[in-house]
Amino acid sequence: MKRNISLALLCAIAVAIVMGFTSIGIANDDLGVGSVAPEFELSDQHGQLHSLEDYRDQWVVLYFYPKDDTPGCTTEACEFRDNIFAFRDFNAQILGVSLDDVESHKSFAEEYGLPFPLLADVDGTTSTAYGVKTRMFGMTVAKRQTFLIGPDGTIAKHYEKVDPATHSQQVLSDLSDLRTQ
Repeated sequence: MKRNISLALLCAIAVAIVMGFTSIGIANDDLGVGSVAPEFELSDQHGQLHSLEDYRDQWVVLYFYPKDDTPGCTTEACEFRDNIFAFRDFNAQILGVSLDDVESHKSFAEEYGLPFPLLADVDGTTSTAYGVKTRMFGMTVAKRQTFLIGPDGTIAKHYEKVDPATHSQQVLSDLSDLRTQ
């Protein structure tokens, strides 16, 4: 009986540790709709630097994702790719961001024909500024969240819950609504 309790206690502790690794994050409570989006300067898959200021006067879909070449991240990226012309019609620039390095992004973009920049936030500074840096299964990654940034540089929409298969269409729908307001 005592051994069963000890085993149950060890299992409960192990589950708590794993769950803790999947939800540890740094929130940025000051970052909401209407606030100025944090500036950044990051390299893309070709080594070219991008900053938020480069995209002033157009919409920016700044989507954070955990890891290149994983199922959910691939689905999400390919959905954005498949709708690229609709985003261009809205004068919207898609920027993917993860903590992966430039080489990983290059391979991922080439494999799936991604026609937009994937930004390498290797040190996690930008992910921290946007409140999406987290630990998952012992790795530091960016949470799957998106910020729709208006032409004036303010956050128009923050997507905290993202379904990779439908997210691109959701953002396009919101862009359509925001442009008519």
